[in-house]
Amino acid sequence: MPAVSLPDRAFISVTGDDAEDFLQSIVTTDIKALPEGECRPGALLTPQGKILFDFLISRTEHGLLLETSAEQADPFAKRLILYRLRAKAQFTRLPESHALISWDPAGDGAKDHRFAKAGLILTRRPDDAPAADATDGYHALRLSLGVTGGAEDRGVGDYFPHDLMLDKNDGLSFKKGCYVGQEVVSRMQHRSTARRRVVIVTGRSSLGETGASLTIGERDVGTLIAVSGAQGLAVARIDKVGAALAAQQQPTVGGQAVAVSLPDWSGLDWPAEAEDAQS
Repeated sequence: MPAVSLPDRAFISVTGDDAEDFLQSIVTTDIKALPEGECRPGALLTPQGKILFDFLISRTEHGLLLETSAEQADPFAKRLILYRLRAKAQFTRLPESHALISWDPAGDGAKDHRFAKAGLILTRRPDDAPAADATDGYHALRLSLGVTGGAEDRGVGDYFPHDLMLDKNDGLSFKKGCYVGQEVVSRMQHRSTARRRVVIVTGRSSLGETGASLTIGERDVGTLIAVSGAQGLAVARIDKVGAALAAQQQPTVGGQAVAVSLPDWSGLDWPAEAEDAQS
């Protein structure tokens, strides 16, 4: 699987004298700390701290590049324009509708920081010509590593950045100062109140559709946000899952017994007690 072309992607070029300062003031990513040749996840939040749009961001010769889903690209750009006011920043949607993912470390593109956190180097860049159809393999790999963000999953608008591990993959800054929703996520961080986290879900057969419930007994403890065959990701209450696993209770999805784990790269452990969710 040397290269994969992901369809239904969109790229927004952000240029102008104030482009970097403008984005730094509204999104979760610390753009000042963004290295050349690397893309990192991020989000634009509601004032209440929930994810409104998620994306990947990288530097270009002339400014910054946002990669997101084709579905949310136009409303995302409109929201950026709404926030722009007098800032000297221009937003241009590029014609490319695919993201070319390469496993060649010397590949032409930005290194995806999410995968680097999990110990795998791959690059991505805008592309307009589909490569070999191996997208299922890409998503199965992504899900097996617990990699989320970048508008590659569905139904994430009800979640906080902590829920999608943005605090663990450098998509959420607590040092750069104010941005939209910053007070809420900072409070969650300092009070260690993050209870929902991304977990890796593995079954013996297909897990079905996204949106299915992760259950223990008759209790719903999470929701699938991505599925690729028998592999999936769920946002789940890790305090409840941890307590159930300690009691040797079996998690299920649609009646199928599943294995549930936390991504190794996250540094998280199952809480020892139901009230002790690590953040």
